[in-house]
Amino acid sequence: MQTQAHLKQAYQHCQTIANQHYENFPTASLLLKKSLRPAVAVIYAFARAADDFADEGDFSKEERLQKLDDWEYQLDLCLEDKSENPIFIALADVMKTHDLPVQLFRDLLAAFRMDVNFKGFETLDDLLFYCKHSANPVGRLMLALHKIDDDKALTASDAICSALQLTNFWQDFKIDIPKGRCYLADEWLQQVQVSREDVLAGHCTLAQLRPAIDKAIAETSQLFAQGYTLLPYLPFRLRIQIAATLAGGTSILSATDKLEDPLNQRPTLSKLDWLRVSLSIASMSLRPNHYSERGQA
Repeated sequence: MQTQAHLKQAYQHCQTIANQHYENFPTASLLLKKSLRPAVAVIYAFARAADDFADEGDFSKEERLQKLDDWEYQLDLCLEDKSENPIFIALADVMKTHDLPVQLFRDLLAAFRMDVNFKGFETLDDLLFYCKHSANPVGRLMLALHKIDDDKALTASDAICSALQLTNFWQDFKIDIPKGRCYLADEWLQQVQVSREDVLAGHCTLAQLRPAIDKAIAETSQLFAQGYTLLPYLPFRLRIQIAATLAGGTSILSATDKLEDPLNQRPTLSKLDWLRVSLSIASMSLRPNHYSERGQA
């Protein structure tokens, strides 16, 4: 059993980690209820460290996988209040306080292992399986912190998170392909008689690849469309957060679709685009909802 002093120090450690990074994880958003911000910072610290094990430094593949295994061992220890790592001291408290499923944390670790063992994706189902582990747990954890467990809300959240993950893939061809990573499904490439190896070696033209890219964007757009049904289940402040996420994500996807050469360009949003995003956020946030907001501000 940790003392209150140790627990406070553990939370402060996680908050420091969250404050040092800028990635799109809602650790410091003022739209989050103040009482939930420490818990989100702890979740972020857990994921940030695991992500670094998978991607940062000069470790070998075997060393990265061992670090992720060690991280999961610490997760096991924290379930019994036996970890001495400050991140897991805080995480144990967060999981108990908010009744968070430990499987969601295991899913994140599974995704980081997939990153280390990356071999591409044969089908759309394979891409969505990766998203189920890499992105969807984040959305489900946010809903769990807000005590939202409706099946329709969870399904819509999964659609948004998967769409965001895929959008990130499609906007970063210029960065990922030189690193030996092509995220387009093999089944899409086969339809245009191109292999993943051809893409990575630069042995195909944009004209050849365009139908596969169009397919990727169309599938992602459908996921975003499914995600809008989440909004009525959310308290107002979280609804604004998710509306902003939806508006930004769909705008980036649309900008990617309009690029003349998505293999060598990254999308950017103009001032007009940002105005449209702002108007979209306002429109979505003011829709009627199913959520009782009494005491939830």
